[in-house]
Amino acid sequence: MLFHVRMDVHIPQDLDPDVRADTLAREKAYSQELQRAGTWPHIWRIVGEYSNYSIFDVADNDELHTILSGLPLFPYMTIKVTPLATHPSDIALG
Repeated sequence: MLFHVRMDVHIPQDLDPDVRADTLAREKAYSQELQRAGTWPHIWRIVGEYSNYSIFDVADNDELHTILSGLPLFPYMTIKVTPLATHPSDIALG
């Protein structure tokens, strides 16, 4: 199943700098692992915001929830999930 996910990050200004650096490093490693596995095939930065649009390719809602809640930045995120379906006018469907 494909999902379009918007993630808006709101890291507290007063978060300890060492905790912030560690969290960001773990976030990058985790997200790149998922990208290499094909679970997170697309990620785009939203210009001017600490946000991204991503596409996830997972088995079901539960897998997506597990992945998103496992993100080190999850406690600092607002997330909006949109399930996607194929479109009958998509020429790639042949």
